[in-house]
Amino acid sequence: MRIDCDTHLYESRSMWADHMDPRERDLALRILDDELGHAWLTTHEGTRISLCEVQVPGDVGAVGAYRQRVRAGLPPEVPYDEGLVPEFWDPSARLGQLDRWGIDASVIFPNFGLLWERPLSHALPALKANLGAWNRWAVTVAQTGPDRLYPVAHLTLRDPGWLDGQLSALAAGGVRMAMVAPALVDGKPLSHPDLDPVWSSFVEHGVTPVFHVANQQHVFDPAWYDADDPLEVGPVLSSVFIWTAPALALADMALNGVFARHPDLRVGIMELSAPWVPLFLMYLDGGLDFVSKFDGMLRRPGLDLRPSEYVRRQVRVAAFPYENPAKLIHQVGDGMFMYCSDWPHAEGLANPVADYDAQAGVIEGHAGDNLYAGNVQFLLGA
Repeated sequence: MRIDCDTHLYESRSMWADHMDPRERDLALRILDDELGHAWLTTHEGTRISLCEVQVPGDVGAVGAYRQRVRAGLPPEVPYDEGLVPEFWDPSARLGQLDRWGIDASVIFPNFGLLWERPLSHALPALKANLGAWNRWAVTVAQTGPDRLYPVAHLTLRDPGWLDGQLSALAAGGVRMAMVAPALVDGKPLSHPDLDPVWSSFVEHGVTPVFHVANQQHVFDPAWYDADDPLEVGPVLSSVFIWTAPALALADMALNGVFARHPDLRVGIMELSAPWVPLFLMYLDGGLDFVSKFDGMLRRPGLDLRPSEYVRRQVRVAAFPYENPAKLIHQVGDGMFMYCSDWPHAEGLANPVADYDAQAGVIEGHAGDNLYAGNVQFLLGA
């Protein structure tokens, strides 16, 4: 059995407006063409957030070539709408594609939803309205392919009451995962007592929070980032340190008792790399041991398990084939890592089965069962 834990579905030009509360449609994001015919993700205020590319799976260079064309002032060779094949945006067509690949099910993240959370962070009503629109669409996707298409909702933790209402509706509609930022919440760490009701809500409704690469609050001081870097989602510094945000979030949640207080809470980490995990687990325990000895008193006395054991028990991490999942499993065990393709993104796999196996090798037995399906089923509650 194979379940791809990281794929994406393109939003239509009007998805946000179509699925938003009619009273809030003036806050809807939209995709608009410029005078040359290039499509841009645009805020309700008319600010361009990002160029909208139709990516070629497995061909990162094609994205760069298109951006060079935009900078040169040339029109697109193929208009945006003509370049989108149905499998990129249509849930029914995606089901057919899964059949052709031999994939049993797929976890589906938004496409443009990865681009706009931080740009809208100054306007919480607009942020929540557009999150809610995707979440309503996610319910439709889930109902199109029950037990095969697992769309991931998109949530902010800044309004716990709103979040609980969203989780209730999502759970009723068959959505089992929700993307959240591995970041401070209005200045509070994820372990802050004010956020305990949030984690309780996830557990109560059976929805798993997931960290995924996205344009969310940066983990480092803004001064470290190049203000002229055109890549809002993946500037060079963020690409180099892509693992730091989830590592910091998990350390906070493990050391400061979130996992201990909420033993049924499960957390997924997708497209944020995997090779850092073995070293992180060692440092997580080692750091606590050292500080406790150095200070002459036991730190974090409320923890019944080693910090790394909480992570092993409650967290699962997607591993790309080039990250050598067999080696990671040998180092950590077979209970953490998940098979993924990132289809249809350029940095992902053109053929999610053949390309993964060609790079990673086929992993058999219990370890393979967990890598290809079992660990993501744990997150899905299946």
